[in-house]
Amino acid sequence: MTFEYDRVLVAVDGSDASELAFKKAVDIVLRNDAKMFLAHVIDTRTITTVAPEVYDQTLAARSESYAQTLLDEYKEKAQNKGIKDITTHVEIGSPKIKIPKDLAKKFEADLIICGATGMNAVERFLIGSVSESITRYAKADVLVVRS
Repeated sequence: MTFEYDRVLVAVDGSDASELAFKKAVDIVLRNDAKMFLAHVIDTRTITTVAPEVYDQTLAARSESYAQTLLDEYKEKAQNKGIKDITTHVEIGSPKIKIPKDLAKKFEADLIICGATGMNAVERFLIGSVSESITRYAKADVLVVRS
């Protein structure tokens, strides 16, 4: 049995927790000479909770622009650390489903790295966390990075 990883999916959202996850991912990718897949999922709950009269296409466009800028910044940081094989990807939907089921499969990830959530206990009880969902549904190994 090998304990090397070849394809590492890193879920980032711009939070402090995802920054820590990214830093840990850089170390793991370098140590394993792996491919890095940086992904951000634009949560549809955020977009659809806006009142219909306020919502317009610019909100979706701004969300996608933010996501791509975020991924470009992470990609540059990873390249500066010496990682050469990096793919970025923006997806729209539920991060709880998209990361463990769709993106992990698409990139054939053998490791998914994400940050622990900053939700309080009540929020976790009511809606569950993204990291909890990833660990529950992923077929690959999952590393949840805590602060």
